[in-house]
Amino acid sequence: MKQIPCALTIAGTDPSGGAGVQADLKTFQELKVYGMSAITSIVAQNTTGVRDVHHIPVEMLRQQLQSVSEDMPIHALKTGMIAQKNMMEAFKEWLEKVDAFYVMDPVMVAQSGDPLIESESREYLKKQLLPLTTLVTPNIPEAEHLTGETIETEEDMKMAAKHIVTDLGAGAALVKGGHLNGKAIDYLFDGSRIQSFETERIDSANTHGTGCTYSAAITANLSRGHSLGRAVEEAKYYVTEAIRYSFDLGKGNGPTNHFAVREEVFNKWL
Repeated sequence: MKQIPCALTIAGTDPSGGAGVQADLKTFQELKVYGMSAITSIVAQNTTGVRDVHHIPVEMLRQQLQSVSEDMPIHALKTGMIAQKNMMEAFKEWLEKVDAFYVMDPVMVAQSGDPLIESESREYLKKQLLPLTTLVTPNIPEAEHLTGETIETEEDMKMAAKHIVTDLGAGAALVKGGHLNGKAIDYLFDGSRIQSFETERIDSANTHGTGCTYSAAITANLSRGHSLGRAVEEAKYYVTEAIRYSFDLGKGNGPTNHFAVREEVFNKWL
C-alpha cells in the first residue's frame, strides 16, 4: 500500500476558521495530506482581532506531541504560535527525537497588531529553535525582528534571508514580500543560492491567515516528498489563488479560500 503523507501542525486556534490550526488542517486536507494537530493556545479571535488567549499547560502540550509521535508517522511538521518559553523548551526536547521536515512560521504578532508571543520567547525562538528548522517563513516585520535590520527593498529581503541562514543557523529562509509594494515576491535562500517566487499582487483585504496557510502548504508539499524549491513554488500558487477567491466574511480582514484550487471552483468562478 502506498504510504500516506502525514503532516503535523503545532499552533494556536482560530474559532473563526481563517488562521491557526484550523487553517493548517484545511490546507493539509486540500493538498491531499493527512493532517494532525497539537494545540498550544486557545485564542479567542476573529477577522477583527484577538480578544483573549488561554495557553495550554506545558505538560498537556508534551502529552499531545508524544501521543502523536508514538502512534503516527510524521513526514513534516510546522509550528505557528508557541507563546511561552516553557512550551518552546518542551517542543525542542520532543523535536530532537523526531525525524521530519520542520517548517517554522515565526508567529509573533497577529495581522491586527495584537502580540501573540511573550518577549522572552522571541529570543528563545531565535537562538534555540531556528537552528533546528528545515525552513523558516518570516514576513518582513518578523524578518526585521530576527535580523535586527530594516527591510525596505527586495535587496534587503535577500540579505535578510542570507542572514537568517548564515548567521542564525536556519536550514533555509523564505522572506515574504507582502508588506512591500508592487508584485508579490518572496525570496528563498537555502544556504547556497537565492530563488525568487513572484506572482501578481491580488487587490483584496481578505488576507486573514495567509501566513498560516502558506507555511502549511509548504509543509504539506514537503511531506509529499517535494524538493524545497518545488514545495515553496506550489505553495505560493496555492495561497495566491486562496487570496484571489477569498471570502468576504466578517467585519475585518476576511479569510482566504482554502479550496480555491479545486477544479470545480475554477469552473464556477472564473
